[in-house]
Amino acid sequence: MTGTWWLDLLIGVVGALLLTWAVLVVVLITVRPRGGLLREALRLLPDVVRLVHRLAVDRTLPRGVRIRLGLLLAYLALPIDLIPDFIPVLGYADDAIIVTWVLRGVVRRAGLPAVRRHWPGTEDGFAALCRLTGMR
Repeated sequence: MTGTWWLDLLIGVVGALLLTWAVLVVVLITVRPRGGLLREALRLLPDVVRLVHRLAVDRTLPRGVRIRLGLLLAYLALPIDLIPDFIPVLGYADDAIIVTWVLRGVVRRAGLPAVRRHWPGTEDGFAALCRLTGMR
């Protein structure tokens, strides 16, 4: 009887993890940039990573924003992706999608001037970032 209880618990935990993963994949597919914006997001990724780091260490930003950015940097540093790289299109794009999603929240909380102040790339790159994240 005791062995069955542990097996049921293990099956329940694995099932919950798989369901959570499936929900996250659906969310990523829903919030992904449309059309050529995904290609732009992948091209901008190095500048965006530097931007995220600069924003994360800026003490003038709200603590919640910095914590989200720190968690994003930790996710980007992990060798394990939410969606494995061998899955076509979304495999390599999950980082860009998650960064875009977090940056939209950062702009809502911290404002566009903070993002502009820390942008390490070109003006064209910033314009592309604005299109990608819906910043005006």
